[in-house]
Amino acid sequence: MANRYVVVPTVTVLAVMKGRLTGAVKGHALLKKKADALTMRFRQILKKIVQTKQDMGKNMRQSAFALTEAKYAAGDFRHTVLDSVETATVRVHAQQDNVAGVKIPKFEQLHTGGEGTKLSLTGLGSGGQQIQTCRKAFINSIELLVQLASLQTAFLTLDVAIKTTNRRVNALDNVVRPKLENTISYIKGELDELEREEFFRLKKVQAKKKRDAADKDAAIIEDNVKAASSLSNVSSNVLKTDDQDEDIVF
Repeated sequence: MANRYVVVPTVTVLAVMKGRLTGAVKGHALLKKKADALTMRFRQILKKIVQTKQDMGKNMRQSAFALTEAKYAAGDFRHTVLDSVETATVRVHAQQDNVAGVKIPKFEQLHTGGEGTKLSLTGLGSGGQQIQTCRKAFINSIELLVQLASLQTAFLTLDVAIKTTNRRVNALDNVVRPKLENTISYIKGELDELEREEFFRLKKVQAKKKRDAADKDAAIIEDNVKAASSLSNVSSNVLKTDDQDEDIVF
């Protein structure tokens, strides 16, 4: 199998590969859940972006119409408004939201309360109500802009995170897991082959020992037979009385 890791087929390496395969399976499951959570949040944000853009179009039309009314009633009041503003009444605060381990930037609109008396008295002579209506309309537009910016930033961040997570999921599913499984199969096959070779060698050694023991027993038996035959020959020679002894005369 070419699609495997180059390893030495040992029991230790087999245990290591099994541990890596278990970790890869768990990691694949976790990344799959993460991808599903990110995709769900991505779709929710996409739906909010579409709705916010529609509201933004309506609000900007109303703001432009309110500005036209204010200019018609109070004339060119731009310099008067610029002179009346002391501090910003609307500020944007950046935060972070955590979605399945992915940090998403989040923008919030904060009202500082810096509305001075000059601003409230703008257009006191003529067109004051139209100017305040125009101001409220544009504040609502700014709020929608901040919300849209937060949604768009989260949308882009989640898009990158989803692509990265899907690449990791595909890599684990199509590259890492098959290579680990093929490596484990290769190691098991080699270990089985080594076990069969060891079993065959042990059988050969045992058969050789049996043959040596049988030859040794046969040699011992043969020696015993030869020894018994020689003893019987000696005893028969001793018992032979063919020659007669002479008589002894006193």
